[in-house]
Amino acid sequence: MEPLIIKETEDTPEIIFNPEDETFKISKISVPEDAYEFYEPVISWLKNYSNNPNEETIIEFDLEYVNTASSKQLIQVILALEEVAKNADVVARWYYEEIDEDMQSLGERYAKLVDVKFEFIEI
Repeated sequence: MEPLIIKETEDTPEIIFNPEDETFKISKISVPEDAYEFYEPVISWLKNYSNNPNEETIIEFDLEYVNTASSKQLIQVILALEEVAKNADVVARWYYEEIDEDMQSLGERYAKLVDVKFEFIEI
């Protein structure tokens, strides 16, 4: 499967989904003007990947800031990961800064909504 690589901009996160080298990462800031449009290819890629995933998929969420619209799309990303988890082991590593209780609680809310293993990593 072809990797999905989206370079970060001032408003959008870096996304690297590369099954060949087992890199799955969403990082930086997510405040796109149209969150649905930005995340739609990401969600589609994951749905496609769920048909033939690696035995184990570890995805890193290393986000500094997420606006409300992005938060709604990220839950769709995580729901797509739940589909991947039907055919493989999936671990979501949620990074947050020690002082960023909002980002920590966002990850905790997501973890409660899906049947995907979450690891919380304070940085």
